[in-house]
Order: sequence, then C-alpha cells, then structure tokens
Amino acid sequence: MAREDRLRVLARIKEYEAQGRFNDDVEEDAPCAPIKPDEVDYTIKKLSSKFLTKTANLLGVAFFENMIRKKKLIIKEVHGIENATAVKGGAIVTSNHFHLSDNYVVFKTIKPALKKRHYLYKVIKESNYTNFTGPVRLMMRHGNTMPLSSNYSTMCDFFKGMQTLLERGEKILIYPEQAMWFNYRKPRPMKPGAFKFAAKYNVPVIPVFICMKDSDVLDDDGFPVQELYVHYLPAIYPDSSLSVNENTKQMADRNHELWVSVYEQFYGEKL
Repeated sequence: MAREDRLRVLARIKEYEAQGRFNDDVEEDAPCAPIKPDEVDYTIKKLSSKFLTKTANLLGVAFFENMIRKKKLIIKEVHGIENATAVKGGAIVTSNHFHLSDNYVVFKTIKPALKKRHYLYKVIKESNYTNFTGPVRLMMRHGNTMPLSSNYSTMCDFFKGMQTLLERGEKILIYPEQAMWFNYRKPRPMKPGAFKFAAKYNVPVIPVFICMKDSDVLDDDGFPVQELYVHYLPAIYPDSSLSVNENTKQMADRNHELWVSVYEQFYGEKL
C-alpha cells in the first residue's frame, strides 16, 4: 500500500507540474483540527517544553542517524558551509522540500553555523503537528518545530515567537516552495513568507539547495534512496533602502536565481 501511495503522489506531481501548480500539496493528508494557542510553546519557555524538546531531539537524532547507518539516508557531499558559518546572528534558512528527512539533512550539515547546544528550528504545516501518532508525534510537536495554524490567535503567537527566536540568534528553516514533492529535483517558485520574515525582522536568508542522484540502495517502498549533495549558497541580506515588500520580492528572486544556478550546474541542463 505504501508503494501505491508513492506512485499516486508521483502521478500527482507530474499532473501538477504540467498545470503549473508548483506549491500545491500532493500528499494525501487527513483533515486536522486547528492548533490552539495553549498547545504550542514556540520559544520553549516552559519547563515541561524544555524536557519534551530534549527528549524529542534525542529521539530524532537516534532515528535519523539509524537511517544513515542503514543507508536509508545518504548525505554524499556538503558544499559552501562557509556561507552559513559567516552568518553569526539569527537567520532564515530556505531549502527545497522533497522528503520527510530533508530537515534533518539541513540540521546535521548546518551544525557548524549554530550556537553551542542550539538546534535548528523548523516551520511545519498544521497537519504535521496534529496528525501523527507515537514517537513521530513527539518529534513533530517538540523537535524545535514551529507549526503554522489556521487559528488566528495561534498565528499571533507564531509571529511573536519568530521575532523572539531571530532576535536571540536562532536559525529557522522555512520551505519557501511550501509543499513537499517526493524526490522532486527541480527548484519550484517561491512563496513570499520566508523572505517577508527576513525583511521584517532584518535578518539574512541562507539559501540551501539539495541535489540528488539515485543510489544503488532501495528504500522500503522500492524506490532508489537518493544520494544528497547539499549546497549552502551566499547569504541574502535585506536592503535598508527598500520597503519590506520590495525586500521580500528582491530576496525571493535572488534565492530562486541561486537555486536555479546550482540546479543547472549540477544536472547539466537548463531548468
């Protein structure tokens, strides 16, 4: 059944690509209830949140490192990490989104740019926070995640948390393509949110583009595990002479240009 699900997702990706629906969700997510404000501690202030976060991160590291040992997750090369380490304060990190494990790939490879004992924060969609069960639920709810919500009050807390985290020097991963497209290799159009946060809170964007090659290892559904080539690109800074909206567009356009350049160089073809 899992393989059939993947095949349906791949067929939907092909259909949406032809229709230009690059930011639409291709996964079959169940409906979810809105996240209420008292369900999320965005800046991990409560003692219970600190304990659960530590537990979730230990579990997450063990889970993904086990995948690496079994070659179910293959990080082949990392390029340009100096572009990330050059950014000392808070920053928005952008990455293409093609697999549930790509957030760990970014976390593992960006560690040299994080403060001691700091973790990468990740913005996630509402259903990822609410719909999972068991250990995955713990990781999704407490692994330094920042869920979006359809509840207005919760989103007010989200925005406040975003500002607080960036001011204290945290790195926050946002997927500007929005939806996850399984093993999709091309850069997709950008949604403005990540760049609006960077412009509003006057922090840089660190673009990350992950390229892939088929390995000779098959995953549990019979698809080739991808060898991942992680590219950290020069940080994009807001221009103080421009408005938030002008910076948002300029930074998004530059991010897309950098991704396209890496794509074309790595795969040897025009987008």
